[in-house]
Amino acid sequence: MARYQIILAYDGTGLSGSQRQATARTVQSELEKSLRQLGWQGKSVLLAGRTDTGVHASGQVAAFDLEWNHPLDALVRALNSNLPAEMAISAVRIVPDDFHPRFSATSRRYCYRLYCQPTRDPLRERFVWRLWPTLDGDALQAAAKLLIGRHDFAAFGTPPRPGNSTIRTIMKAEWQNQDDEWTFTVQADAFLYHMVRRLVFVQVAVGQGKFPAQVVAELLEDRLRVFPAGLAPANGLTLVEVTYPE
Repeated sequence: MARYQIILAYDGTGLSGSQRQATARTVQSELEKSLRQLGWQGKSVLLAGRTDTGVHASGQVAAFDLEWNHPLDALVRALNSNLPAEMAISAVRIVPDDFHPRFSATSRRYCYRLYCQPTRDPLRERFVWRLWPTLDGDALQAAAKLLIGRHDFAAFGTPPRPGNSTIRTIMKAEWQNQDDEWTFTVQADAFLYHMVRRLVFVQVAVGQGKFPAQVVAELLEDRLRVFPAGLAPANGLTLVEVTYPE
């Protein structure tokens, strides 16, 4: 018996989030179903992060204990043959028995993609948020810079458990532009529930000239009483990477 760490990608469009639910297809339930076909008898796989319904991943991390007497690449093939088409494992390795994909992590990185067009593009909208009017790139970058550092992000999300800390440290927050598409990359030690989607929503309001960039600083300092309320759609968000100590 050994503990295995896997890197998992999925298209979240048809999945009801990452965590197991009683009657819905989720990332966890589909992965556990695949494992049971290999003789896995555990109660629950461990996941690095929770993703909402419709959110995607290219670098979700999971761990489980399994009796497997074959090469690691054979485990990848066996699991992928049992997983649905919208899920795939890209890598697997043996880790220490006390490894936990969530609690052992040092940072998480997400990307959010959006594009600016007045009419929809059916070939992109599964993975990208379409909005209009267009965005001011300088305003977006100014807002993103204010996020970097250790702050109380209570205005942008809720903790995993009521009463837990809402203080997080963001190491990277930046926007990149190519043609009509924008990508927001954010890396932090951890994230609150809905935090990335709310960060994007507020920055888009800044980028469209509805609020000055200073609104971000005022939200972080708890000095703002009226601010844009809402979440960016789930389909633009992807969990890209979870990092661990060497």
